[in-house]
Amino acid sequence: MPAVSTARRIRVVVAKPGLDGHDRGAKIIARALRDAGMEVIYTGLHQTPEQIVETVIQEDADAVGLSILSGAHMTLVPRVVALLAEQGIDDVLVTVGGTIPSDDIPELKRLGVAEVFTPGAPTQAIIDFIKTAVPRSSGRA
Repeated sequence: MPAVSTARRIRVVVAKPGLDGHDRGAKIIARALRDAGMEVIYTGLHQTPEQIVETVIQEDADAVGLSILSGAHMTLVPRVVALLAEQGIDDVLVTVGGTIPSDDIPELKRLGVAEVFTPGAPTQAIIDFIKTAVPRSSGRA
């Protein structure tokens, strides 16, 4: 009889906060993560930070990827990070992708973002980062 794996797959929420209506990149990343064996919850467009954090909680996510092309990353990302902290969630990996000026990356990381992926980042680099950064025992149950 084959061994049954009890390891839970990594659960990632992919979210498009704010008014940005361009989601092609987010969908490509979501598909790549799914194809790499992760469970992906895509929130769709125009999500508020509150909606995103609620989804992270409801889905018991291990990671959240925020895709932002609108330039509102210095407003939206700190709000998501603050809301996670208010809920006592300190074990969810936060990543950001999109058109993020290099000058803003150190501040985002200081706020608690684990990694920032700019346009052209290889999908395999994103997959590898998440697989490495999320503990194999994943799941806060």
